[in-house]
Amino acid sequence: MSGLIVTEWIERSGGAERVLDAMGEVFPDSEIFCLWNDAPERFAKGRVSQSWLSRTPFRKHKAASLPLLDATWRRVAVRDDHEWVLASSYVFAHHVRVPDPSVPKFVYAHSPARYLWDPESDERGRHALVRAVSPLFRGIDRRRAQEATTIAANSRFVRDRIAKAWNRDAVVIHPPVAVEAIRAQSDWRTQVVDADERRILERLPQTFVMGASRFTPYKALDLVIDAADRVGLPAVIVGRGPDELRLRARAAEARVPVEFVIGPSDALMYALMQQSSVLVFPPIEDFGIVPVEAQAAGTPVVTGPVGGQIETIVPGVSGVIAASADPNDLAAGIEAALRLEPFDSRILSERFGADRFARELQEFVQV
Repeated sequence: MSGLIVTEWIERSGGAERVLDAMGEVFPDSEIFCLWNDAPERFAKGRVSQSWLSRTPFRKHKAASLPLLDATWRRVAVRDDHEWVLASSYVFAHHVRVPDPSVPKFVYAHSPARYLWDPESDERGRHALVRAVSPLFRGIDRRRAQEATTIAANSRFVRDRIAKAWNRDAVVIHPPVAVEAIRAQSDWRTQVVDADERRILERLPQTFVMGASRFTPYKALDLVIDAADRVGLPAVIVGRGPDELRLRARAAEARVPVEFVIGPSDALMYALMQQSSVLVFPPIEDFGIVPVEAQAAGTPVVTGPVGGQIETIVPGVSGVIAASADPNDLAAGIEAALRLEPFDSRILSERFGADRFARELQEFVQV
């Protein structure tokens, strides 16, 4: 059935992009609309349309574009032949206006915008312009959420945020994670073909603690370095982003070796997960795809006690939920995780696999 999928902005990588990919596969006849598209090769030519913001400098300044987003979403051209609209939303995509009341609007919420509702967890929410307009836009955001036919949350943690911010209930549909594909390779090192990436694997220590995410303060990779330092194990920090210089400065102060791996291929990422002794994941995350991937690779996860990521861990089996995200508590979690017995990663497939997501999404978009 013909529908319209809308999302915020399309980047080259990220959890929301993986969800969008899966949505596009579940509904292959759907069109896609976004504010701007920074990965034009992701979908077939002509399938993705962009807003007027894509032709302005705002595409490079997300926080500054916030006051314009509601009006932009209200102007999206939802056509008469669209039988449904599905919004993949973590800022304002759910504000999209559907003129025909008989056309259902389904919202898959990664989170109510942290800019507005939890600015302490997102440095962009502390931008002076964002703080100035937040009270007004929280009211607008709550009203727009009432337009949704039904809402899905990517975790129970986000479902609770939705209830608090929007006064709406939501069903929980966990994002798709490539758990079957990760499990299918007993040794991902054999799939790493790039010579430079192979050299990275060759020089790694036998035992190390891993941290992986986008390099931003919110992801708290500095705490991974600090926790590894406290237990005396080398750290491998994987990802890329604007916080790299600060993280490297923190690494230079550590008493243990810290290796940075910038922008790895999927094969190298999974190989690193398989080789690492523990993945440490400090942030308060909406869901957290990376911890699920690590567990699929057979590696235990240590995280703090708050966030959607704790829903993915079987404590004492596939990971440890530390008392806090303080480096001392994370270090204690690392020591406990090192004592865990090997676990069967098949426990993840039914909960987080792509087939499960496709089935639940089809049930959610009932038209």
